[in-house]
Amino acid sequence: MPIRHAVIHQIDKKPDGSPAVLHLASVKLPETQAIESLLHDVNETYNAKTGKAWGYFQPESGACPLSGWLGKFIGGDMEFIDFTRNAAEHLTKLMEESNLAVGGHVLFAFYTQGMTDYLTIAILQQVETVAVAADLSVGVSRNLDTGTFHFAARINLSEWKQNTNSRQYISSLKPKGGRRSTAYFRDFIGATEGVDSPGETRVLLKAFNDFVQAEDLHADTAREKSQELVTYAQSQTKSGGPVTIAELSALVDEDRPQSFADFIKAGDYGLAESFAPDKRTINQYRRYTGRAEGMSISFEAHLLGKRVEFDQDSASLTIKSLPAQLVDQLKRAGSTSKFVEL
Repeated sequence: MPIRHAVIHQIDKKPDGSPAVLHLASVKLPETQAIESLLHDVNETYNAKTGKAWGYFQPESGACPLSGWLGKFIGGDMEFIDFTRNAAEHLTKLMEESNLAVGGHVLFAFYTQGMTDYLTIAILQQVETVAVAADLSVGVSRNLDTGTFHFAARINLSEWKQNTNSRQYISSLKPKGGRRSTAYFRDFIGATEGVDSPGETRVLLKAFNDFVQAEDLHADTAREKSQELVTYAQSQTKSGGPVTIAELSALVDEDRPQSFADFIKAGDYGLAESFAPDKRTINQYRRYTGRAEGMSISFEAHLLGKRVEFDQDSASLTIKSLPAQLVDQLKRAGSTSKFVEL
């Protein structure tokens, strides 16, 4: 993953209404193993996050200037360091307008993965850790926390420039603090949400289930194809790439690589040719789970209708072929209860 440019600025801001103080870097970071490790760790954490928002830039304006500065950099009319300095100054102003905002170290990283150019922007906090020196003395060290951050976005620069109709070249985290506490970062990026990733993923999974039924696949074959779908979608979420219907169709049926894609088109499911899969929805597709009043139930989706039967009217499950260990426990419990009654 070649890193083309990287810069870190610091915004000192506390959520108490006090003015924010911006510390601007004067030069880009040199290409070192440290910055490569930093970006690798940030990307791993980012890819593992669920519930991202996907969208595209709003028209450039005074309120949304980021896309304009970024366009000048891509076009060669602005240096990367200048682009990041302008962006950091704008982010600082937005932070000052939000009493709930907390500062941090703002990472701007422009890099290439495969044939695609990306820009990652993340606000990182520092954490104190204990370090052992060469003389075996122990001291406190401050490090950037790449495992926990709440404000980050990634822009697919290649998609932005090469596909003017795209509505999903920007992804950003959806923090749990609510819209009020996170609005400043969303305004900073200046993106409009263009794709309902969970909704698109649910439609894809429904289309796949319909396809399995239409093809009347054997249970083992259906389970195998389902696993291929899940594995492919999970690999895309891990790498930050989109699910492409054509690629998935070829995986689902190697002998007829267009069959699933043609089924989706004929069924008028309204799916885009490619979209960002939602990790949480994919994980839920693999298993049914539930917990209430001291009872926990979890089973793989392919067992429904076979070893597990659901009666919708009575809201009850019938489970066949229980695990041997559970059967033994229930038998022992039954024997004990009879003895007590006697």
